[in-house]
Amino acid sequence: MRLLPLVLFGLAAASPALGQDAERGRQLFNACAACHPVVAASGQDGPSLAGILGRGSAVLTDFRYSRAMGRAGLTWDEATLDRYLADPQGLVPGTRMAFSGLERAADRADVIAYLKSLKQ
Repeated sequence: MRLLPLVLFGLAAASPALGQDAERGRQLFNACAACHPVVAASGQDGPSLAGILGRGSAVLTDFRYSRAMGRAGLTWDEATLDRYLADPQGLVPGTRMAFSGLERAADRADVIAYLKSLKQ
């Protein structure tokens, strides 16, 4: 899915940023928390998502990523996270993440707002 900028009252904003609710995102993230910690150390089935915004894909040394994620060469910004959360296998074919994606753009935006609030 390609994100197009929206222009509201003369101000441009990327669509994932509109209407983000970090608290609702935290509630939605509860399903993700079974695999993804939100503290610096991994040690679970998925890598830590603390400080994910601006981080490269497959860079944490305490998690063993799939070969596909290791080769993806992504930077986790809002647009990339939105695409990945919508369809993980579509963006990174071969990823081990056993999640089919969040269909609703508002849900993805809220989860991204929550992820933005996490510190490393």
